[in-house]
Amino acid sequence: MHAQTLRQYDRLGLVTPSRTRGGGRRYSSRDIDRLREVQRLSGEGVSLAGIQRILELETQVEAMRTRLAELTAENHSLREAVGRAPRVFAAGRSGEVVALRAGTRPVARGGGTALTLWRPAGWPFGD
Repeated sequence: MHAQTLRQYDRLGLVTPSRTRGGGRRYSSRDIDRLREVQRLSGEGVSLAGIQRILELETQVEAMRTRLAELTAENHSLREAVGRAPRVFAAGRSGEVVALRAGTRPVARGGGTALTLWRPAGWPFGD
């Protein structure tokens, strides 16, 4: 590639080479791969703005893949932890599901032992 082309790509942010002490550009293998991709897309007729957008989206996809791998690993470790921990569930005061530690019983609040019986409207069997 021509030096002027490389400077333009640097100005546009298509590549960000490191600099030498003298101010020259030093391209990493990742930069070179990216330049090859830019050259390929340009050869296919994609504009520089289009190439920039494609590269941005590829960067986002890679970041999402990395995050997905992190979340998958976290999910796996949490599932293992849940599988080892005994789980006990009970109905809470408002009917919500409450998780309890193994060996404990739900405590009635308010000290009452009242039982609420639900019967549908029109229950034919009396009170």
